[in-house]
Amino acid sequence: MLYRLFARYIFLILIMVLVVYDSSTLTAQAANIDPYIGRYLHISEPIALNLDGEGNTRLFSPSELSLGKKLFESNCINCHVGGATLPDPSVSLSLKTLQDANPPRDRINSLVAFMRQPMTYDGSQETYWCRQLSPNLLSLEQVESLAAFVLTAAQKAPGWGTENF
Repeated sequence: MLYRLFARYIFLILIMVLVVYDSSTLTAQAANIDPYIGRYLHISEPIALNLDGEGNTRLFSPSELSLGKKLFESNCINCHVGGATLPDPSVSLSLKTLQDANPPRDRINSLVAFMRQPMTYDGSQETYWCRQLSPNLLSLEQVESLAAFVLTAAQKAPGWGTENF
């Protein structure tokens, strides 16, 4: 009798642990937030990202970052797996590489400008290595979400933009 009571008690505890463990996943799914955003970027609340070189920022929600990840997967991932750049591994999407570009691409507005008209790393000419995301293809809000995802991943994702696999 005592054994059955103990077994029920353990079973009940196990169920409670599973419910608590899965609640964060269910909450993310209910809010349409990609689990990657919480698990690897550690984002659960809106975050401020630098818009320009003048200190202006904009808040991006986990939902907007999730949209950015989805857009990254449909427009960029063929060449930028994990933030690397397959056609030119020396120019990854790491934060350092984005900062050192000419002009720097470590801010929302400059990364959006690059996506609208891709330029070589030194900024001297247009490049056709990167897909141009025209306003007919993606709205400004979509491209900003995509840029926000890339910058957040560059800042927070383990291994993002690593040159060596």
